[in-house]
Amino acid sequence: MSAAKNSQSVHSGEARSSAIMAAGTLVSRFLGFAKTWMLAVALGLGSTVNDTFINANNLPNLIFLLVAGGVFNAVLVPQIIKASKGPDRGADYISRLLTLAVLVLLGLTLLVTLAAPLVIDLTTQGYSPPQKALAVTFAFYCLPQIFFYGLYALLTQILNANGAFGPAMWAPIVNNVLAMAGLGMFIWILGANVDHPHTLDNWGPFQTFLVAGFSTIGVVAQTAVLLIPVLRLRLGLRPRFGWRGVGLGQAAKLSVWTLLTAAVGQLAFLYVMKIATIPGAERLRLEQSGQHEAAATLPGNAVLEVASQLYLLPHSIIALSLATVLFNRMTHASQTGNRAELRSALSHGLRTMAVATVFGALALFALAGPLGMFFSGGKPQDGVMLAQTLTILALSTPFMSANFMMSRVFYANEDARTPFLIQVILAAVNVVGAFVIQFLPVGQIIFAIAVLYTLGNILSVVISVWFLRRLLGHVDGPRVANSYIRMGYAALGSALAGTLALWLLGSYRADGFAWSSRPAAMVTIVVVGPVMLLAYLLLLRVFRVTELRDLLRPLLGRLGRGGAASASGESPTAARATVSDDTGLIPRISGEFDAASFRAGPDLSGFGPGGGQDEEDRYGGWTRPARSYLPEEEKPAPGAGSPFRRGTPLPGRRTRQEAGGRLFGRGRKHGRGE
Repeated sequence: MSAAKNSQSVHSGEARSSAIMAAGTLVSRFLGFAKTWMLAVALGLGSTVNDTFINANNLPNLIFLLVAGGVFNAVLVPQIIKASKGPDRGADYISRLLTLAVLVLLGLTLLVTLAAPLVIDLTTQGYSPPQKALAVTFAFYCLPQIFFYGLYALLTQILNANGAFGPAMWAPIVNNVLAMAGLGMFIWILGANVDHPHTLDNWGPFQTFLVAGFSTIGVVAQTAVLLIPVLRLRLGLRPRFGWRGVGLGQAAKLSVWTLLTAAVGQLAFLYVMKIATIPGAERLRLEQSGQHEAAATLPGNAVLEVASQLYLLPHSIIALSLATVLFNRMTHASQTGNRAELRSALSHGLRTMAVATVFGALALFALAGPLGMFFSGGKPQDGVMLAQTLTILALSTPFMSANFMMSRVFYANEDARTPFLIQVILAAVNVVGAFVIQFLPVGQIIFAIAVLYTLGNILSVVISVWFLRRLLGHVDGPRVANSYIRMGYAALGSALAGTLALWLLGSYRADGFAWSSRPAAMVTIVVVGPVMLLAYLLLLRVFRVTELRDLLRPLLGRLGRGGAASASGESPTAARATVSDDTGLIPRISGEFDAASFRAGPDLSGFGPGGGQDEEDRYGGWTRPARSYLPEEEKPAPGAGSPFRRGTPLPGRRTRQEAGGRLFGRGRKHGRGE
């Protein structure tokens, strides 16, 4: 009886944590889009100043992820989790780690900030001296964010390791509110761009402070807010020096493939971002030569940034959460050598998240016009450029999410080398593609980059499937394809219904209602969106898509019934630690900092002895594996399970597990698992 009560208490607490995190993430994303909207109103979506600011403001997050992000997420996370289970709750170890991290971050931030002119030279192309001067000024304001992004990530890991998941999801709200306050004062004092154009000629230090200064103030506040719950943990943290024996070197060796994957992904994105700055530089030259009409038709990197934020929405809300939950099931299946269960978890994840991502793709495609006008800053021509970019990106949303779900299988199988190989291929395609794109007519560069990323998303799925077939024998392809086709029919029907509603509202005429103003565009979205959703739900029933229940039942169970299991039979998620969802495997087209990339994830230490929960309670009757993933406990080396490694088990064959090899083979508790 007491065990049942304890299980119910664990599930209820987990449901509350999930609800708190989900609510914080949704509110933060809503405010993030509000900030994006205000930035377009203040500076204009197709303006040189906006292009220049977005490029500089994205640099801190990208540089942090390139230089230190992989170390924080792949190396420090398991160390913090392990230390937090000690008698002192990790106070001594975390104090030393925090001291070391602060010193490294300070040095990195100081070095990069002083090198701001060089950083701008490396990440832009074709900037004139005045535009470069403004970019360097923006960079001096924004690059100090590197320190606070790193500290935010570390504090988040400490909180989550101690069971406090909510603060890190709610802290970015403070960031968005402060950034919006600066933009609000900018619009109030200096006027919106549509009425009072803001150019390099009339730009000054006060404008820079309101835009870039408040952006950095928001990041500082976001980090400072986390200090309150960290202090409330009463860990007794204080500066401590002496790092011999901390174990970071060994942990880094174990995570080398993950670190390389992140680095390759960020380097490729930085190069593509550099090519994306070409149109903005050309626009300025056209404006200075009096060719204002030609300049107004050139989309810059601000258009690509906003389009990418919109296109990533279905993935970030649904796919990330579902992949986090299913990772527990995948990990257990891999450790017990149950290939059929691992394949089933992948199939279930791909089909379930497609309910949202397939509809999201067609909805974004159909609503691209009103969305473009709403985020245009008030100029219809800017809205048209945004809509065109979004339509190119939108249809690849399901492929991006599918690739992310597939990558979880490799990581669950302790194989970080295969994702690295996939990343190298994708990075090569992106770099070569971007190099070719720079020679296209300047007005086509942003659209071509969108096409490049769409092709990259599709290619990533093809490559991942090839590797997964070597690992799993097959990936339940016919069943997955059948589900996607039926959902595609339903989404296409909903898009046709939305198209009819948009036609009635004049969305396909330049003088139509949807293009008359930003409020009219929002009204159009609010009216047509529910029409499309209702049509989609009805058509899902017509086409007998059962995955809708699989998507909704666990969500309703968590929020309404204290953690009920899903229809697929998965047990509630295991204890949570933190992992970064931003491994670099997904082609990045947005440099916007995403707090959800430091979301809660499976605590793999719980799979070892002393995990703290009854085996049947956690796994619903499955036998818990006998070893942990944590460093200093003989963790198999990441990448050892690569298909290129000798001794890889063939489909249907039992093989001895090599030291550092894949966990398929001896020790199966459920037969062959095929």
